[in-house]
Amino acid sequence: MSSPHEPAAPTQGQRSSLAGQFAGVFAYTRRAIGLVWSTSRPLTLGLAVLTLVAGVLPAAMAWVGQLIVDAVVAAIDAGRRGVTPDTGVVLAWVALEALAAAVLTGAQRGIALSQSLLRVLLGQRINVLILEKALTLQLGHFEDSELYDKLTRARREASMRPLSLVNRSIGLVQNSISLVSYAILLVHFSPVALAVLVIAGLPAFVAEAKFSGDAFRLFRWRAPESRMQAYLETVLAREDSAKEVQLYQLGPKLLERYRGIFDKLYGEDRRLTVRRDTWGYLLGLIGTAAFYGAYAWVVLVTIAGHITLGQMTMYILLFKQGQAAVAACLSAVSGMYEDNLYLSNLYEYLELDVPQPAGQARQGPRPGDGIRFENVSFAYPGTAVSALADVSLHVPAGSSLALVGENGSGKTTLIKLLTRLYTPTRGRILLDGLDLEAWDTDTLRRRIGVIFQDFIRYQLIVGENIGAGDVTRFDDESRWREAADRGMAAPFVEQLPRGYRTQLGRWFLGGLELSGGQWQKIALARAFMRSSADILVLDEPTAAMDAEAEAGIFEHFRQLTRDRIAILISHRFSTVRMAGHIVVLHHGRIVEQGSHASLMRADGRYAHLFRLQAAGYQ
Repeated sequence: MSSPHEPAAPTQGQRSSLAGQFAGVFAYTRRAIGLVWSTSRPLTLGLAVLTLVAGVLPAAMAWVGQLIVDAVVAAIDAGRRGVTPDTGVVLAWVALEALAAAVLTGAQRGIALSQSLLRVLLGQRINVLILEKALTLQLGHFEDSELYDKLTRARREASMRPLSLVNRSIGLVQNSISLVSYAILLVHFSPVALAVLVIAGLPAFVAEAKFSGDAFRLFRWRAPESRMQAYLETVLAREDSAKEVQLYQLGPKLLERYRGIFDKLYGEDRRLTVRRDTWGYLLGLIGTAAFYGAYAWVVLVTIAGHITLGQMTMYILLFKQGQAAVAACLSAVSGMYEDNLYLSNLYEYLELDVPQPAGQARQGPRPGDGIRFENVSFAYPGTAVSALADVSLHVPAGSSLALVGENGSGKTTLIKLLTRLYTPTRGRILLDGLDLEAWDTDTLRRRIGVIFQDFIRYQLIVGENIGAGDVTRFDDESRWREAADRGMAAPFVEQLPRGYRTQLGRWFLGGLELSGGQWQKIALARAFMRSSADILVLDEPTAAMDAEAEAGIFEHFRQLTRDRIAILISHRFSTVRMAGHIVVLHHGRIVEQGSHASLMRADGRYAHLFRLQAAGYQ
């Protein structure tokens, strides 16, 4: 029974279009050559010239070799007749062949050097293209497993395929030039020998092309498994997961799964490799038989006196090298076909259609109106259940808002919509009287400072961790200090070994790990880097702090945001009650809203949750 990942045999309809597909897939060759050319024109041009030289010289050396053998035979005959042999001619031909060999070696070295330098430059160029594309993607794309499969396929293979394709294209040209020069010399012996030379290599070529297609389909199907294997490597080898893996003794279980994925992938590779090499060997025997048949033919013709010993030597060498050139040409074509298949992954990812925001507005018609949600609903891509449903809300400028609700009630989703990480499915959100869709995205995001619960702990120095909040002031140490003071991080940062220049995290030498509470103060300082931001959002940023520390943080935060919109998400009601307006979300809907006092008097869901938490402290 075949594996679900094993390449299926083509149907009759598929077989009828294989030729068209085979030709069509070469459309990427021109683009790959253009990519390499734009990466380094001098190296690409040098590679082409050296390839031309390396293609012509082998036939020239074979021809000179014939002249050497015939000159040696003539010198021997002259000696037998008592005539002084002209050894100068022989030595001249030998010197010429030595010069050609030296030039050929230099050309081959130059080709290897050019390819090595181009490989580095092109690998960097492709990686930059992939990362630049990633910067244009929307948040929803990163939550799409199919896009991750495309990204995985592009990064795993495509970075080396353009140069491989160009190298094979140049190799095809080189071997074609050699083959033409061989053919010019070989056709004088017999056109039939030339035909045998070409036809003998075709069976192995067809098999190679077939297995290249199979390997590519196998590669595409296994992208999710490869991602899982990479993920398991990360979990088993990263410091942020090591403590839990050890505590729960997950290591052997995850390692067993890692090995299982490898065994499955290896089994598929092994079956394909065995079939590929077996058929390659069997069909390659046709070429071997053709060579030795031609060898015997040339020997018999020489014995019959129709050609000289030098010509025999040349024709045998030409047939052997010609056969290698034919095999190299056909292998290059097959390899180019395979490279084109893999390049389709790269361009499929790079050409992914990403709608770009069309808004250009830098201010709204009603400055100071604040934020308005008007009947906003949203469902995450691929889900039928709405994360938010018919949410209407007004947050005036200078006010503070707290969002309350159990996990999954839609609090963080509301913030993602406000920051335009997502677009509402229905309804609209306005800032200063203007729909967020009409705002220039950069302008909008400069007005908002956000700390998410899962903020990033950058493996950078302290100051850069803070400076990440405002990329325009990323390296401004005076702004680091000001933001750290506002975020209440300055006291402990100034006690670190190198202050704001202290390396954080364990990935690099000398890195220092902070406590959870210290990291959260760094994140708070990061939000205050945006001095122009008039909307500050704290999404569970103090979960690692005790209640007293959190209360102090938010009292400080409230004092600093009196003239700004402050939005707070917290499960601690002692903190929530500080907000001027409280919204209670349940299953994506607003079920209550008002001040702490009014909600307690209403004795609804908020009052119930508040009393439950208060009882835990009694």
